[in-house]
Amino acid sequence: MKNISLILNGVLLVAVGILYFLFFSNKKAGGESSVTAPSDLKIAYIKSDTVLKYYDYFKEMKTILEAKNKKLDQDLQNRAQSLQNDINSYQRNIGSLTIGQAKALEEDLGKKQQNFRLYQQSLEQELVNDQSKMNEALYGRITKFLKKYSEGSGLQVVLKYDPSSDVLFGGPGIDISQDVIKGLNDEYKTEKQGPAKADSTATKK
Repeated sequence: MKNISLILNGVLLVAVGILYFLFFSNKKAGGESSVTAPSDLKIAYIKSDTVLKYYDYFKEMKTILEAKNKKLDQDLQNRAQSLQNDINSYQRNIGSLTIGQAKALEEDLGKKQQNFRLYQQSLEQELVNDQSKMNEALYGRITKFLKKYSEGSGLQVVLKYDPSSDVLFGGPGIDISQDVIKGLNDEYKTEKQGPAKADSTATKK
């Protein structure tokens, strides 16, 4: 369970691997499709670490996941300590046990150790599954927002800009990180309010 922070950091690198291409323009009068010329492409980028740092959904999901990991880690430590206590007890009393009693206790301890390893593996797999689900949800939310954003801005390509990407430089004029953060947080705020509250707010306006 000590690799929790490493896996969470990995999410920062892969969760927002966004490369959204819309290369096709409207059909010509003759019915043929034409590919947008490179010179006509509108490109922007987002700083993935900045988006994740200020995206409320990600911050909340990360907090929930870390709390769950902490709870599972404590449970695992308790089970490990209980197993160690049983082993220590066996070692202290082995001199007063018959061969049959010692053999029975050894078999019991062997089963407990095996069950502990299986439980540990199940927790690790559960952690991986939880993080994979969060990764998929995060990717889906951001790409869905970027699709709507591109429809209103005419963007055809949105790149991820961080030390792991292939983008070596991006001028500030095409950095849409702040717009994306605001848009994502506005959507999430509305989502948390629910339809009823959203309708009520719209009515008051």
